[in-house]
This record gives sequence, structure tokens and C-alpha cells, in this order.
Amino acid sequence: MPLSRRTFLLLTPLAAAPTVAYGRQAAPSSAPAIPATFPAHDPDLARETVSVSHGNVARVKELLAARPALAKASWDWGYGDWETALGAASHVGNREIASLLLAAGAPPTMFSATMMGQLDAVKAFVAASPGIQKMKGPHGISLIAHARVGGSASAEVLKYLESLGDADPRYTNEPLADADRAAITGAYGFGGAAGDQLVVASEKNLTIQRPGGVPRTLFHLGQRVFHPAGAEAVRIRFAPGDRADAVTIEDGPRVVVAKRL
Repeated sequence: MPLSRRTFLLLTPLAAAPTVAYGRQAAPSSAPAIPATFPAHDPDLARETVSVSHGNVARVKELLAARPALAKASWDWGYGDWETALGAASHVGNREIASLLLAAGAPPTMFSATMMGQLDAVKAFVAASPGIQKMKGPHGISLIAHARVGGSASAEVLKYLESLGDADPRYTNEPLADADRAAITGAYGFGGAAGDQLVVASEKNLTIQRPGGVPRTLFHLGQRVFHPAGAEAVRIRFAPGDRADAVTIEDGPRVVVAKRL
């Protein structure tokens, strides 16, 4: 039906109203952007929580006050070397941070119980799963090492674990000749991007690191074959020769070959 000029003018404000309202909503906002990981927590936040749980009490309190669920945060430092926030506090003997995390909902573990001096709990773990005392924690740190950093509070736990005789397993780490050490250190590339590199360094320990990542200590199994800390199933193999021209990373079904740069 044809519209008169009067009818058109009466309807126009109604038709324009949603457009005006939409324009206001689209105006720039000072609110922080919603991360792509929403509703999951930001992985960088999880990593920070685990990192500061080694010793930064003030920051742990801030993080838990804002998001108590971060008490359960975990992070893979490389090759499957997973560590929880509570695991971090436990292997450095930080009772204050461990207590904060437990109060906020972190699930207690055999390692946290050991550091905290909870003898009955540790005995219960061993009774329920004989041999569990040989299990290593994050970075390959033994159960008995957790008892030692617990100090006087975990003295009875330490005595009990020592009586078992096998609660302090160590990684195999065969001697590495200076010539072999020199032959494998350096940078290796495995892709076209700038960060597609692995850097093998030799200072106090032999380490492997992706730029921007965390150096992982390497343990020598012999014949230039290694595994990184906290990942006994991974194999890192260097080519023979006076200057290794490649390194192969075998992590389950994933095999990465990096060529010397």
C-alpha cells in the first residue's frame, strides 16, 4: 500500500532506532578484550601460577583471590614434564604457599603430604600402592627429596622413606666426553619460522631449549642419546661425527628432525 509523506515520517524514527542503538554499542570500550581461550583460563595465567608457586607468596595470594580455581593449575615445562602449582611449592619446601593452595582447593598429593610431614598419609599411599615411593615428581625429583626440603616438620617422613630403601631413584646420566659435548652443542632448525629452533647449550648442565621456552636438562643414556628432565620416555638422539648435523626428537608418535643451522 502506498505510504503518504506523513506516514513515512512517523515510521522513520522507529526504523532508525535500532541503528542508533547499535552504533552506541559498537563504540570503543575500555573493558579488557575477551581472550580466545574463554571460558577456559588463559594458559599464560596457568603458567604464571605454577611459576610463582615456587616462592612468590604475595603473587600467589593475588592470583587465588581473583580466581581460586588457579590453585589447581598445571603447566607442561616441555616434553610432558607437567607440574602443578602445589607440586612447585612441594618440591622447594614452601609450606606457606602449599597451605594457601590446599586451602583454595588444590588436591593434595603424596608429594605434598611428604613435604608437609603428614606421615600417616604417606604411609597410606605406600600401603595402597606398594612401590609408589619410587615414583618421581615434576622434573624427576624424588619423593625422598621432597621430605628433605620439608625440614624438621617432615623429619619423621624422611626417616620412614629412608627405611624403605628405594624412595630416592635417580636418572641414569652416563658420562659425556668433552668432544661429544662440543659436537652436539649449537642451534638446530626444524621449520621455516624464526622460532622453529632448538638450542643445545652446555654450562653447568647440558640443556635443550626452544627460543622463548625453558631450558630442559638432558640426561645421557649413552651413544649421544638423551632424555629431558621429567620425561623419561622421550628420546633425543644426536647424529654422529665431530659436529652433529642433526638431532631427532622422539616423543611418542611425534618425531621431529632438526638440522644444524
